[in-house]
Amino acid sequence: MAKILLVEDNEDNRDMLIRRLQRRGYEVVVALDGAQGVSLAQSEMPDLILMDMGLPVLDGWEAAGILKTDPHTYHIPIIGLSANAMAGDRERGLEAGCDDYDTKPVDMNRLLEKIQALLS
Repeated sequence: MAKILLVEDNEDNRDMLIRRLQRRGYEVVVALDGAQGVSLAQSEMPDLILMDMGLPVLDGWEAAGILKTDPHTYHIPIIGLSANAMAGDRERGLEAGCDDYDTKPVDMNRLLEKIQALLS
């Protein structure tokens, strides 16, 4: 069973994603801000990270950059999640270190396809 680190500060989004991911057989570890996300990524070594980009303490852009420059975590795929669907946001996410990027509200089927593609 693959372990996914979900870094999400919004309780409704977090609860929905946890339930849907667990129903699909994923183990889910949760962080509420970017700093906690970096710490849990380093200690839990998840198979994949779902990273909200608009986080408190340390935003997702910075957290992804830290994880991708750390020799212990650089290999972990990160999918950036953001309510921002502006031109250039996807590119900014990829430049920050995300391996893929998706918009909120989450289309669960599309997100699951991205997760499966990065885990295989």
